[in-house]
Amino acid sequence: MDKRTGLPVVGMVGAGQLARMTQQAAIALGQSIRLLADSPDDGAALVTADVEVGDYRSLPDLLRFAEGCDVVTFDHEHVPGEHIRALAAAGVTVLPGADALMFAQNKARMRARMAELAVPGPRWIDLSAAGAAGAAGGPTDSRIDGAEVRAALARFGQDVGWPLVLKAISGGYDGKGVWVVDSVADAEELLQSGPPLLAEEKADIDFEIAALVARSPFGQGAAWPVVETVQQDGICTEVIAPAPRLSAELADRASQLALSIAGQLGVVGVLAVEFFVTRSGGLLVNELAMRPHNSGHWTIEGSRTSQFEQHLRAVLDYPLGSIAQTAPVVVMANVLGGPADTTPALDERVHHLMARWPDVKIHLYGKEFRPGRKVAHVTALGDDLELVRGRARAAADYLSRGDRAGVPDHD
Repeated sequence: MDKRTGLPVVGMVGAGQLARMTQQAAIALGQSIRLLADSPDDGAALVTADVEVGDYRSLPDLLRFAEGCDVVTFDHEHVPGEHIRALAAAGVTVLPGADALMFAQNKARMRARMAELAVPGPRWIDLSAAGAAGAAGGPTDSRIDGAEVRAALARFGQDVGWPLVLKAISGGYDGKGVWVVDSVADAEELLQSGPPLLAEEKADIDFEIAALVARSPFGQGAAWPVVETVQQDGICTEVIAPAPRLSAELADRASQLALSIAGQLGVVGVLAVEFFVTRSGGLLVNELAMRPHNSGHWTIEGSRTSQFEQHLRAVLDYPLGSIAQTAPVVVMANVLGGPADTTPALDERVHHLMARWPDVKIHLYGKEFRPGRKVAHVTALGDDLELVRGRARAAADYLSRGDRAGVPDHD
């Protein structure tokens, strides 16, 4: 408990943009945020008073960080599960807990658990363990030899059809750790020297959506409108709320599935469930994230309660806030770092953007601009989807690429 305010102290492991935006939400709630940062130059560390620099992979660093925190939560899923369990055994309240978080840390465990819960997903096979010798199934602990892996992959490809999607079982994000292969030979290099993998059938995708929900220890749940996510080279570039191409029936199904998954897995805090919408009109779960998520950045301006405030409410077991949209259409566009010689300078680009579109909100993450890196996002709101989307996209392009993008008229 913070002696100055009489309010709880929330510890967040990680100090990237998610922690930075959580810190902003905490200010209005009077909450004290403590961060475990890799570096004092991390985006959230630049704007937070209580920062400890340490290694999230070190249990002593985590235990030292947790001293004085009423609850510990995360802005990424990379903390080893055994360390999370050790924190809990030491009396630290950790949310979400290791029993839930492991399903966001390990894609094979997630796939196996979703199958147990009869949640729809692509057919898959674990290539890292003895289960790969069968048709498909959940992970086990022992590795199998290369010949068995290749035989299992060949059988699976014959059963579901090539090409297949190979995924790193842990650690992949933003298109990293995902490969599309046309044959066993095409996968040879990955099978020899790559990370532990699973293989999935390549879904016949029409478009992608995300269902963002929150759950408290009390069991209260809230679900924001389901959004459409637009991907480019494996990176989300736009989020449109509500999802314009999704039927009301499928939107309700996605929300109910996400709330059910949160309850079944014991998630506390924000849960993002990424779905594929297939051309036949079905839903397939793609990924889970148990923290604030890129698909929910639009909620800062576009919802009565942002995902960052809701995450704080949930881990503190406060009543959850309203998730009603503040405008009929909300579009968030990610800003990716552009060329090193982008002109004009960033400050001038921000100035021009604000003058051109005073209603577009800018969120800079305190990161160095590097090509392809998520460094900011912009949000636009309104009544007309095409106008709002065009305004958000043009603003993000200009912030990323400057004069190369131009500043077209989207009024």
